[in-house]
Amino acid sequence: MTVTQDPEGTSEAYDFAAIQERWLPVWDDLAPFRSGRPDDPRPRKYVLDMFPYPSGDLHMGHAEAYALGDVIARYWVQRGFNVMHPIGWDAFGLPAENAAIKRGADPVAWTYENIAQQKASMRRFACSFDWDRVFNTCDPEYYRWNQWFFLQMFERGLAYRKDSNVNWCPNCQTVLANEQVVAELCERCDTPVTKKKLTQWYLRITDYADRLLDDMEQLEGKWPEKVLLMQRNWIGRSTGAEVEFAIEGRDEPVTVYTTRPDTLFGATFFVVAADSDLAAELAAGTSAEAEFAQYLEKVKQTSEMDRLDSGREKTGVFLERYAINPVNGERIPVWASDYVLSDYGTGAIMAVPAHDQRDLDFARTFGLDVRVVVEAGEDPSQTGFATADDGPHVNSGPLDGLDKQEAIDAIIAILEERGTGRPAINYRLRDWLISRQRYWGTPIPIVHCPSCGEVPVPEDQLPVTLPPAEGLDLKPKGTSPLGAATEWVNTTCPTCGGPALRDTDTMDTFVDSSWYYLRYADPNNEQAAFDPAEVRRWLPVDQYVGGVTHAILHLLYSRFFTKVLHDMGLLDFTEPFTRLLNQGMVVMDGSAMSKSRGNLVRLSDELADHGVDAIRLTMVFAGPPEDDIDWAEVSPSGSRKFLARAWRLAGDVASAPGVDVETGDPDLRKVTHKAVHDAAQALESLRFNVAVARTMELVNATRKAIDTGCGPEDPAVREAVEAVAVMLSLVAPYTAEDMWARLGHGPSVALAGWPDVDPALLVEESVTCVVQVAGKVRDRLEVPPIITEDELRALALAAPGVVKALEGRDIRTVIVRAPKLVNIVPA
Repeated sequence: MTVTQDPEGTSEAYDFAAIQERWLPVWDDLAPFRSGRPDDPRPRKYVLDMFPYPSGDLHMGHAEAYALGDVIARYWVQRGFNVMHPIGWDAFGLPAENAAIKRGADPVAWTYENIAQQKASMRRFACSFDWDRVFNTCDPEYYRWNQWFFLQMFERGLAYRKDSNVNWCPNCQTVLANEQVVAELCERCDTPVTKKKLTQWYLRITDYADRLLDDMEQLEGKWPEKVLLMQRNWIGRSTGAEVEFAIEGRDEPVTVYTTRPDTLFGATFFVVAADSDLAAELAAGTSAEAEFAQYLEKVKQTSEMDRLDSGREKTGVFLERYAINPVNGERIPVWASDYVLSDYGTGAIMAVPAHDQRDLDFARTFGLDVRVVVEAGEDPSQTGFATADDGPHVNSGPLDGLDKQEAIDAIIAILEERGTGRPAINYRLRDWLISRQRYWGTPIPIVHCPSCGEVPVPEDQLPVTLPPAEGLDLKPKGTSPLGAATEWVNTTCPTCGGPALRDTDTMDTFVDSSWYYLRYADPNNEQAAFDPAEVRRWLPVDQYVGGVTHAILHLLYSRFFTKVLHDMGLLDFTEPFTRLLNQGMVVMDGSAMSKSRGNLVRLSDELADHGVDAIRLTMVFAGPPEDDIDWAEVSPSGSRKFLARAWRLAGDVASAPGVDVETGDPDLRKVTHKAVHDAAQALESLRFNVAVARTMELVNATRKAIDTGCGPEDPAVREAVEAVAVMLSLVAPYTAEDMWARLGHGPSVALAGWPDVDPALLVEESVTCVVQVAGKVRDRLEVPPIITEDELRALALAAPGVVKALEGRDIRTVIVRAPKLVNIVPA
């Protein structure tokens, strides 16, 4: 049913399907949102939605995200800006490869078919995209520049290859960056992640840790605070000291990082990560070697989350070795345990059981000494609870009696004097692991030569394109399928001309999305990733819209790329996204939608039943954009009925276009101008639902004016309905365009311009003052907006409702907030 019958008795019916069919081809011809016209004099603004992965048709989550981004883009066009609002597809990645494996299809064909389907749906959804700027990250013309950026970083020492224990997904059969492990599960398939030792490519993001933290000052108040907090915690900067411990029988000392060097006198044993190279080295040749090997196999089967669980039973192996505490010369036993991680700090710790709970649990399990060095409560060896509070130092020689910071400063000075320590900063952040053992991604542009080593592919040979998938076994086997493409793998060394092999790993797809926002400014450039001059014209992005699930991964990597390109002289800014809006999820009956739960709502069905505009309006009106939308609690049918009501207003207007609206009904004009003013304020503070509410109020006031007030011929009615059409164009573009045409205007309402507001019409002749007695409303007064506090106090005390409520009681105080509130507190 596409027709909404008129409940107000007219013969007109609102047919959303016919309206959609009428205007979509018009917009295709008009291209109202093309932003690349060279002679466009309007100021520029860049609004960007996080681009989608082409894994099927658009779903309800897409509908919400793109409806919200569209409101912002359309609003700034109405305000007279040349808005770049582009779209493309984040098209590489595991879903396409896995779908190809499942169906026996080519991932190339599967991906481009889905892109075509999504593009058609976006067009139907009336997104205000500039279709001249579209690209897909799987296009060789795009990923060529992934490879170029990699080579620039390789040249600068920011891209490197090393052996390390990496996160491994046994199901996807590929490595994962730390950021792609969520609750110890693969973010793609929810398989428990294990560790595996491989030689992999990394980007040195840790070189930018301080700048990634410090530059967040630019984003304060413009990004959600929770996103900034998540990034700060992920980077995890801490200050402390590096301390060198000599190990008996080892030439080189082992360095540990600690935030509490003041507790060194309480270090009674030394722990190394069981899966570290250092542990294996120390165990070799000792009587503990066999026991350690057995223990290591168990550790490899344990997830990192379990290892960090503070309540878990502590396990370990004494390595029959001793370290020397550098501050008192004591021999302390060296243990291997799984509660220390090999990739944090140096993979070794000094254990201070009196003041660290995990160290204390370990000491109590194996009967190791516990020495209190900070006086802060009962003896932990008796209570079983470590004391981590500040307090005067004891049993600490020269530190005795000092507080925490005094002791830290003093011990660092002692360590520096002895040459056994120094101040240090440590980070939780690790370098970005970008190697992937899968087919559908950007090939890494490195050739491995027996004589020359790692050799970059010359820039004039880029892109290194993927070989055809036909004939390759794409099933995950732990090594890249590209290794089987022998004609592709076997090549010649660019340096010596001898036989060599291409690198068979592909890049993490987050590389693709770490700079795509720059390419939109210059999408067809064949000579460079982008022209810096074009980027300066448009960037940084003014408003970015997307889900909070990308708070760490994509946003952190994009910020890193921006800083690297700034240092290369390609950008004149250091933060890519000036403002960030994270929309909520669309759920059903309180749960995420899924086939297995039986609560899946198909966007295509909703669009067929209610029309594009009603779904868009429902998404925007449901609540603040950052909140989740429960589809069971909203009413797209109600949205459709409202749109029909608004649409009919345009047919009722009886005055001609261009009529002098200043001669119209002053009361309706005041309602119109206040609605436009309030809606603009709400839109600019991203309270889209409030802007819709103001539009609905204006529709109701206009209907009342037509039916029982000034009548349809009054110029104020035309002014109000035209304002409704412009305001609705942000959320219901089909309905608004049809209203605009019925009002006698040519397309497009999207370019009509935001209605001017007359400040004189915003001045209220009177306001309602609420009068409370002991916090309860007892009366309301209509008063002038400029009434003084003394005048308002006198009126409130004389109000009948107040006199009755007081019943002759004395008054303790009267709180006046002119002109809207008086609160009287009885004695």
